[in-house]
Amino acid sequence: MKIRCFAQGDEARILSLWQECGLVAPQNDPLKDIERKVKRDRENFLVGELSGLLIATCMVGYEGHRGWINYLAVSPVYRRRGYGAEMMLRAEALLRELGCPKINLQVRAANSAVIRFYRSIGFAIDEVVSLGRRLERD
Repeated sequence: MKIRCFAQGDEARILSLWQECGLVAPQNDPLKDIERKVKRDRENFLVGELSGLLIATCMVGYEGHRGWINYLAVSPVYRRRGYGAEMMLRAEALLRELGCPKINLQVRAANSAVIRFYRSIGFAIDEVVSLGRRLERD
């Protein structure tokens, strides 16, 4: 798999992948999420391609305290082949270069398969409560 930064024209394929992976939620407009990321931090929006097909994404963020992973997605057709772990290795490398000491990410509690994936690559459940407040309605 070739991992590269987001490029204009990727939007439709990314949206299709996210829908296929069940990452699109009613409270988030995925196009706005893409626009926000690209406007602020394009170089840390990773896309994975295989034979010209967009099969993976990962939004990487760092605000100076913790690194964050959002929208890690691998097409269901290409899962269990190491592509998710490969995307995470690249994300971790980016964060290490920035001096990031810890990565945080959120997974819906009912998504046990994804929780198992993250645990298999060294993540542990932090005993915290995630709180949120929308500043903008999508």
